[in-house]
Amino acid sequence: MLDDDDGRALRRATRIVPLIAATALFIENLNSTVLSTALVTVAADFEVDPVVLKLALTSYLVSLAVFVPASGWIADRFGTRTVFCWAMAVFALGSASCALSTGLGTLVTARVIQGAGGAMMIPVARLVVLRSVPKAELVGALAILSMPSLVGPIIGPPVGGFFATYFTWHWIFWINLPLAASGILLARKLLPQIRQDTESVFDLRGFLMIGPALAMTITGATLLGLDRIPATAALALCGAGLVLVAIYCRHALSIQAPVIDLRLLRTPTFRIGVLGGFLFRVGAGATPFLLPLLLQVAFGMTAFASGTLTFATGVGAFTMKLVAPKILRAAGFRNVLMFNGIIAAAFISAPALFWLGMPSVTILGILLIGGFSRSLQFTSSNVVLYADIAPTDMGRATTFMAVLQELSGSIGIAFAALILDFATGLSPTGRLGATEFGYAFWLVGIIAGTSSLAFSMMPKGAGEALVQRSKPDVSSPLKSRTT
Repeated sequence: MLDDDDGRALRRATRIVPLIAATALFIENLNSTVLSTALVTVAADFEVDPVVLKLALTSYLVSLAVFVPASGWIADRFGTRTVFCWAMAVFALGSASCALSTGLGTLVTARVIQGAGGAMMIPVARLVVLRSVPKAELVGALAILSMPSLVGPIIGPPVGGFFATYFTWHWIFWINLPLAASGILLARKLLPQIRQDTESVFDLRGFLMIGPALAMTITGATLLGLDRIPATAALALCGAGLVLVAIYCRHALSIQAPVIDLRLLRTPTFRIGVLGGFLFRVGAGATPFLLPLLLQVAFGMTAFASGTLTFATGVGAFTMKLVAPKILRAAGFRNVLMFNGIIAAAFISAPALFWLGMPSVTILGILLIGGFSRSLQFTSSNVVLYADIAPTDMGRATTFMAVLQELSGSIGIAFAALILDFATGLSPTGRLGATEFGYAFWLVGIIAGTSSLAFSMMPKGAGEALVQRSKPDVSSPLKSRTT
């Protein structure tokens, strides 16, 4: 339900609201890319193997996956503006804790706090736009929402590399504080307070099942290959988590409003979109972890030199947002997802062919085109999910998608790290080199490529309503959104 005052504010600021909401995505993407670039430096400071710092990446993603299921219900109950501001404050607290970390354990704990804040602010940001924009305008609206967030991956690698190389890695977290403060001030002034009329009771029982289930499964998978706990204990943790997942599935199908609604999978476009998007993101999610390590560990680059190359992926993604609606109108969702999925997967594997001394301009070009195709795949798969979802189910669909996104990213990182561990053990030198990274890039690319098989099952006309321009309605107060 939208209050009268907030409704008028929304109509006055239809172009501003997506930009305000995008501050959350900007901060989150900046935070992720700066840390990936600085992993080697942080590892040296903590005196651990750089691969071990996958725990700092996956702990954040797992925290997101655990707390995201509650975000939709909390936003409905307390209002989007309130939840957004508090989420940013928690994220800022977690960032300060990361900057003050003195070891791997304290950093992982601080990243969990960061994830708790991010779990609320990112889905709520999307939810504001999804509930404010007609379906026919979702492609353009979500592109506008994500464009400022794509600035993070562009400036994140060189900024993170600069601080890690010439100052101290702690600054990659301190910079989040003024950004979060700005986001809170803008949100309090301009973001609408949207509430959804609902009498449903929060599924606390389901939340207490699925949260630990996801945390145990991914944490166990992440700990495999490390010396932190025995491999049997890590496998037992994974197994216990999967058992809880199975118990939750039975629970979710037996109540009316589960915290993650599995009934949404009865919608073909949503089910296929979830499967294909998950497979692609598992492969693509490993790249931000693998690529900086390849350039710094195998090729001996500084963090700053690495960052000045990997930012090209963000540039390609940003450029794609300008043309995504036109491409989808011309080719359709199914064709784009099938054929571009293969192209994007090939570029995910492309760093397997990099060599020491390879011209920087060649690397930049490959990463630029790869970022373009990858972002097109992300946008297309994200939007087609909502093609046949009723407006009243948008919140639950957003929650479902957000959980799967974070899980796929953490699984991708954990899988890539396992490959590196296995390949290193077989290496004659016992050290990470270009060959060992090559195995990882090839395998995650193959996983991403299998998404095209899933998307081939998508109905031919899937998502047509999302890319066709609707006729303007002069009586609608939302007319300004279509002009």
